[in-house]
Amino acid sequence: MAGEIEVSKPLSGLLSGLAQDAFHGHPGITEELLRSQLYPEVPPEEFRPFMAKMKGILKSIASADMDFNQLEAFLTAQTKKQGGITSDQAAVISKFWKSHKTKIRESLMNQSRWDSGLRGLSWRVDGKSQSRHSAQMHTPVAIMELEIGKSGQNVTPDSESVFRAGLWDTAWQARNLNFCVWSLMRSRSPKS
Repeated sequence: MAGEIEVSKPLSGLLSGLAQDAFHGHPGITEELLRSQLYPEVPPEEFRPFMAKMKGILKSIASADMDFNQLEAFLTAQTKKQGGITSDQAAVISKFWKSHKTKIRESLMNQSRWDSGLRGLSWRVDGKSQSRHSAQMHTPVAIMELEIGKSGQNVTPDSESVFRAGLWDTAWQARNLNFCVWSLMRSRSPKS
């Protein structure tokens, strides 16, 4: 930004605003609000890339859940990078992270936790009508469908697809385990 401004208070406020928006679910914090309150003399075309850089740095630190040694190494690398940050900005970011790490980490953990409960269950028993091996024909198969989620919350397509992918992976692993057990039992059975 043109001419270095007093770094500490405005940058600390910017980081707080970005954290409120990104990690604590307060979407009313806009770019224009942050610029007008913290950097009123900076034109929007200069503020926008500065804010994006700080947001990226903050998200990198938070997503990696950096301890203080990792943080210092990361910020040192950012100060040496062309178009990076100044050492004063690195000091403010470090101070901010040290005082807000716990709250941000808790917020991220709460956002990623499902807090799941069983919302519904349906089941049925089918008989296999096709199989590679005739011994498996007409074998009963139990099919269970579990609906998991927070009570009062509809499952979104994204979480549903992730959940289904996880179930598919689990089902595939169970099928492979079942096949391995069946193969092992068959290999140990007496030959006729």
